[in-house]
Amino acid sequence: MTSSKLSKSDFNALSEFRYQMRRFERFSEDVVQAQGITPLQYLLLLHIKGYPERDWATVGELAERLQAKHHGVVALITRCEAMGLVERRHSAIDRRRVEIHLLKQGETILAQLAEQHRVELLSLQGIFTIPQIRHE
Repeated sequence: MTSSKLSKSDFNALSEFRYQMRRFERFSEDVVQAQGITPLQYLLLLHIKGYPERDWATVGELAERLQAKHHGVVALITRCEAMGLVERRHSAIDRRRVEIHLLKQGETILAQLAEQHRVELLSLQGIFTIPQIRHE
């Protein structure tokens, strides 16, 4: 799709969407940093807790969720481990697999931050919408 096929209102809708998305990201960065962790550390905790059908995730699964390189996620996990937020555990089924689990402190911080994010998202209902870009 080339820019000649998009109207001024299409660009306006895309701009507004990106603006609202960035405002939410900025809100998230501020509340997360006020808790003493980084936005990536928050996302790591969130993706562990939110992983489908279980309360842990592997490094590879977290790398996919974070859209990050495996070695970068390993370093992120190491930093979170040092802060007492997560721990690595060898799988009881396959000792080669390492599971990343939340610890109590990680659960506590995540619960507080998730509630703040929920409230903010609820306040954005009707404001933060996916733009309807026509396709010709």
